[in-house]
Amino acid sequence: MKTSTLIDTNILIDVWGFQRPWTGWSQDALVRCREEGALLVNAIVWSEIAPSVEVERLVAYVDELDIGRENLPFAAAYQAGLAHARYRKAGGTRERTLPDFLIGAHARHGGHRLLTRDASRYRKYFPDLEIIAPDTHP
Repeated sequence: MKTSTLIDTNILIDVWGFQRPWTGWSQDALVRCREEGALLVNAIVWSEIAPSVEVERLVAYVDELDIGRENLPFAAAYQAGLAHARYRKAGGTRERTLPDFLIGAHARHGGHRLLTRDASRYRKYFPDLEIIAPDTHP
C-alpha cells in the first residue's frame, strides 16, 4: 500500500543546507519515504525553508525529488489553533510554535505520515499521527 509523507522543514534544511549531524539520516529517510509513496510539503514548510534556499533552487529541488505541494485545509488550520492553545495553556512558553502545529494538523487531517526530527511535540498533540523520526526509524 502506498502512503504519503508530509516533510517537516528540519528534514529539508538537513538535506539542502550545510552538512549537519542529521544530514545522512534525513537523506536516507527521504529516500525510504519516497519508495513508499508520495512526498509532500505545504506552504508552511515552504515559508520556513525560504531563508535557507533561493526560490529557483527550491523549485528545482522540489521538482527533482518529485515533492508535491498541498494546500493546508481550513479544518487542519483550525485543529492546529486548538492544539497550539492547549500547548500554551499547559505552560508552553514558545510563542512561535504555531507553524509546527499547522504542519502536524495538516499531516493528520490529510492522512499523511510526518517525517521530522522533532517528534516530541507532534506526538503529544497529535497522538494518532504516524511519525517517522530518528528515535522510531533509526
